[in-house]
Amino acid sequence: MQQDLIARAEAWLAEDPDPETRAELAALIEARDLDALGDRFAGTLQFGTAGLRGELGAGPMRMNRSVVIRAAAGLAAYLRAKGQGDGLVVIGYDARYKSADFARDTAAVMTGAGLRAAVLPRPLPTPVLAFAIRQLGAVAGVEVTASHNPPRDNGYKVYLGDGSQIVPPADTEIAAEIAAVARLADVPLAESGWETLGEEVLRAYLERTDAVLSAGSPRTARVVYTAMHGVGKDVLTAAFARAGFPPPALVAEQADPDPAFPTVAFPNPEEPGAMDLAFEAARAVVPDVVIANDPDADRCAVAVPDAGAEGGWRMLRGDEVGALLAAHLVRKGATGVFAESIVSSSLLGRIAESAGLAHEETLTGFKWIARVEGLRYGYEEALGYCVDPDGVRDKDGITAALLVAELVSVLKEEGRTLLDLLDDLAVEHGLHATDQLSVRVSDLSVIADAMRTLREKPPVSLGGLRVASAEDLTVGSASLPPTDGLRYHLDGEYAARVIVRPSGTEPKLKCYLEVVVPVPDATALPTARTRATTVLTALKTDLASAAGLPGA
Repeated sequence: MQQDLIARAEAWLAEDPDPETRAELAALIEARDLDALGDRFAGTLQFGTAGLRGELGAGPMRMNRSVVIRAAAGLAAYLRAKGQGDGLVVIGYDARYKSADFARDTAAVMTGAGLRAAVLPRPLPTPVLAFAIRQLGAVAGVEVTASHNPPRDNGYKVYLGDGSQIVPPADTEIAAEIAAVARLADVPLAESGWETLGEEVLRAYLERTDAVLSAGSPRTARVVYTAMHGVGKDVLTAAFARAGFPPPALVAEQADPDPAFPTVAFPNPEEPGAMDLAFEAARAVVPDVVIANDPDADRCAVAVPDAGAEGGWRMLRGDEVGALLAAHLVRKGATGVFAESIVSSSLLGRIAESAGLAHEETLTGFKWIARVEGLRYGYEEALGYCVDPDGVRDKDGITAALLVAELVSVLKEEGRTLLDLLDDLAVEHGLHATDQLSVRVSDLSVIADAMRTLREKPPVSLGGLRVASAEDLTVGSASLPPTDGLRYHLDGEYAARVIVRPSGTEPKLKCYLEVVVPVPDATALPTARTRATTVLTALKTDLASAAGLPGA
């Protein structure tokens, strides 16, 4: 066993093209560090609909140049098998460690395989890549990013020619082609021949952002903005300047790309502490709204002044922003389908129904939302919003920020705020309060055990409400493909919904909670919020206990 592990590590080392990971692996072999080697060679990073994502390092269970070259070769073989062997593949990348290397390797593989490759001119937001695929008539696109994962992670997202991320069966077909790559030496790597795109692709994206705003709409919102050490700053500020908004006040410590993400534990606006510097800046500048992108700028977070919140500022939940943008689009006369993932708030359906618009639910992820026929607006609770599907068939934190700023400006002219509009929606449709129980684990078996426990011993009540129905989403349905998840509908004093699923991109078990409390008039809102908070807290406690989660 020991000799087999060492032999596999030595074989990998012999092919590794990266001096850094070669040195790392050589040191582990020399030290006979069997635990570290066993971890790196316990299998291979699995390619799925989210592509690849993992910690940087040597070996097949890490993100590195060897793994990326194999993945690119598998994608090239898939495209050739589909009759697209002479097509264009557009490649984008963020500012994480190794992202530029992985993008260059991908271009070299595509060119060596006979495809045409074009690389974005520098680290840019993921939505620019999604836009460029359709703008340039590409057959596929690759974005090298780990989004809001920790600093030592990187990832590899694949899009097809419609500008949407891959869905089954493309993922398994590409994975099979990757597995068929025997030796790295068998993969032709071009030394040149691909195109590095110029600024025109970014100019075209910025021109497209005009479509998000209404002609003549007010543009007065004062914004504090953080790029969260990512690539959003230059594109967002250019979009705001083009639209005529006041220049956003930047959170200087987080404005420029830095792969170490030195001011945050996790570069995700949803994580505790990530917005502290933005709120500190807001208390000094006193803007109308705080806006944050995640590091690859495909997500958009929003915070508002709230005298009752600690520090005077409150982060809006993704579901709240999703409802606000939907209401704004309805007021602007939007037509088409409003869509969301099943883990997002049912309030979107109420808003769409009231406006006479179609509404659809999909599985989690914009790879599904973007494929809804006739889509006009899509969102999911994890801060992702697609507000211009004809331009970008993916979540886009830049255009979402523009639409938020327009809405804030419109309300400001009326002497109102985002919180006022949320109150209006609660009175009209009921208070749809959402929360999440998210458990990050170091041992993935904890997640598998929790899912198994819930399946074998399904709860009959949660948070004092009766479980009226329980669905195992692995079965699938006429409207939803199979996925690993459980959905419960609850009734009693209030209606509620719970969904439990493993994260597709992080070692987390995610539980999505919603309770709907009727609101007869605005004076009943404080009581409704108190009741909703009580129910959500009870749901969290009971669900953790039912799943046998640590500490429950």
